[in-house]
Amino acid sequence: MNETEQLIETPSDSTGAVASASAASVPAASASVPASSFDPRVDLAAAVELAGRTLAAVRPGQYDAPTPCEEFDVRRLSSHLVAVVRRISVIGRGEDPFSVPSFADEIADGDWAAAWEPGAREVARVWADPAILGRQLRLPIGVLPGAAAAAVYTHELTVHTWDLARATGQSPDWDPALIERVIGVVRGALPAETRGGRIPFAEVVPVDADAPAIDRLVAWAGRRP
Repeated sequence: MNETEQLIETPSDSTGAVASASAASVPAASASVPASSFDPRVDLAAAVELAGRTLAAVRPGQYDAPTPCEEFDVRRLSSHLVAVVRRISVIGRGEDPFSVPSFADEIADGDWAAAWEPGAREVARVWADPAILGRQLRLPIGVLPGAAAAAVYTHELTVHTWDLARATGQSPDWDPALIERVIGVVRGALPAETRGGRIPFAEVVPVDADAPAIDRLVAWAGRRP
């Protein structure tokens, strides 16, 4: 296993350590940007938008195709993405993240993009207040500041967008600066030596240091670019 949402739904001491690392690594990820100008909600909004565009481009003949996230085909991953965007809003409101199932099973095949749109609008509304960045929010991994929660879900959405794009032959317009910030967070939150067992990520896949940012990100998540 190597899927972020499964990691954050695994109640264990190790996930608590990941939560602490996520919070601690947010300032490191923005070290090259003045603190007053770095707003992780911008990256989260961009990740939501790109995931939505990628989901909207999925064709009916691709629903049964496998994805790099081994336990999901395109149909299951599309359903999960809708659930993730809904959960981001619930978390931002300070509500129970487990009130949102991991899959939007009630949505019929092909209706995921239509369901995504209201979910994305709600994320924008809930996360519009800058004060949310310092607010303590409950994630499945534990309580984190809003800034850290935004980074966690930017990573979740970006990796799954890559999964969906790879499975359906799409080439999204990745933002290298956004992805470098995500890499800065995830390398602190998900060390290479913690893979397997109760941390459901595959081993890091070696890639060249000068590989595209998206390749380095997904390789760290155990995908093979």
